[in-house]
Amino acid sequence: MMLTVGTRGSKLALIQTESVLESLKQIYPEAEFKIKVIKTTGDKEIKKPLFTIDMKGIFEKEIDLAIAKGEVDFAVHSLKDVPTMESSETAIAAIPKRSSPHDVLVSKDNVPLLGLPKGAVIGTGSLRRMAQIKFLRADLQVVPIRGNVDTRICKVQRGEVDGVIVAEAGLERMKLHHLIAERFPLRQFTPAAGQGALAVVAKRDNEKLIELLSAIDHPPSRAEVTAERSLVLSLEGGCRVPIGAIGRADDRTLTLYGCIFSLKTQEKIAASAEGTLEEAEELGRKVARCLLAQGAKEFEREWREKYGEG
Repeated sequence: MMLTVGTRGSKLALIQTESVLESLKQIYPEAEFKIKVIKTTGDKEIKKPLFTIDMKGIFEKEIDLAIAKGEVDFAVHSLKDVPTMESSETAIAAIPKRSSPHDVLVSKDNVPLLGLPKGAVIGTGSLRRMAQIKFLRADLQVVPIRGNVDTRICKVQRGEVDGVIVAEAGLERMKLHHLIAERFPLRQFTPAAGQGALAVVAKRDNEKLIELLSAIDHPPSRAEVTAERSLVLSLEGGCRVPIGAIGRADDRTLTLYGCIFSLKTQEKIAASAEGTLEEAEELGRKVARCLLAQGAKEFEREWREKYGEG
């Protein structure tokens, strides 16, 4: 059995893809895999901040198109890059066990966020991270940056910025964990929906392949990210609205925490709910209703007036 897997060409994307293939080989030792690197819009458009690009799925659209055309059999994505409104052509066949969902700070001289001097410059390509930095330290400057994880870290090492906020999972996978200056608590600095999780995606009507790939699915991780994505979908959020969402599951119980920030007043509203793994989608809707009751729509309007619909 020979299968072709599509992936982006970044160092992290290739590491993530190899980790999925290793898991599959443990279950299907007779399987052979060929990696096909596909350049996405997000890889080609490297100058604009992510939230200014008028297209959804900028890191996965071309890869999923290759699946639909039969050019590759399946793909491995960072789940947080996969639009919450799922494609009619592809399906998430497996979500392997999730890595850390935490955001972390990499800074000059390993100084934590509260220890940085007034006016220090933090780089990020995410409005969510920008909003949370400003909520914690309104006196810091936040500048938009692009590039892969190693590129962003180099900006700190060269002194272009005083620090960057990145996903801990990426640093762990690239064996750069020693560079972390601060690991943020999940409710203090809430991650993006799906952060730390991978999505193994196949053509929706290829039931045989989906069944094969589902062998590496991790139900608690799937429940967590399903709740998070349901929350964002219910709020009609996107990359231009700073929504944090984090689910935490064990074999029986799932908790979901969500928050959203104001652009004008730098206020934060938050809500949480608890249920079973099977109630993941409803938990997302429930937390969304709580946030809407506290004024989430007004916060969303502020961001969209400034940055567009997204």
